[in-house]
Amino acid sequence: MKFTEKAWKIFNQSIQDYHIKDNVNQNINNPYPQDKIEHLLYLKNWIDTVQWHLEDLIRDENIDPIEALRLKRWIDQSNQERTDRVENLDSWFLQKYENVNVLPQAKINTESPAWAIDRFSILALKIYHMKAEAERQDAGIEHKQSCRKKLEILQQQYIDLSTAIEELLEDYSAGRKYMKVYKQMKMYNDEELNPVLYNRNK
Repeated sequence: MKFTEKAWKIFNQSIQDYHIKDNVNQNINNPYPQDKIEHLLYLKNWIDTVQWHLEDLIRDENIDPIEALRLKRWIDQSNQERTDRVENLDSWFLQKYENVNVLPQAKINTESPAWAIDRFSILALKIYHMKAEAERQDAGIEHKQSCRKKLEILQQQYIDLSTAIEELLEDYSAGRKYMKVYKQMKMYNDEELNPVLYNRNK
């Protein structure tokens, strides 16, 4: 099975599992062993799925400001966790291809494989929710038709993105490209780099 096929299956499993309860406060029940790549893929998409619904909740125009702040901080924390899991994925890829004989003319890619997988995970969520909108019983015909057209585009994007990811992985395996990963070095969560945080006790 291709890597993208495996990832897509796991992403959709995570999405389906979440929507059994459809509650951002529910606990994750990751079915895969912790030392396996499947565990990391499931966890990555679960974080994305919860955050998808947090982003919906915070856009309620009548939301209590205190609750909105709580959700905003939760989203910030989720973004950090998402980034951490992407870096875990890249570490896995780095180890997978560490013994490849890199060709002299090998090139670097504009993004690492894990960030492409990140977009792949979000795409699974877009397709799931656009399909739901296209089939909504209480929606009008124009709404459904519009969503069906968008769904067709998203499904084409699935073909394009999965193909591009597989080609990238083949290039790594053959030494035609090499990995070079830059850690995100986010500053706003770091008490030594965010001036609002490091100046608060002065």
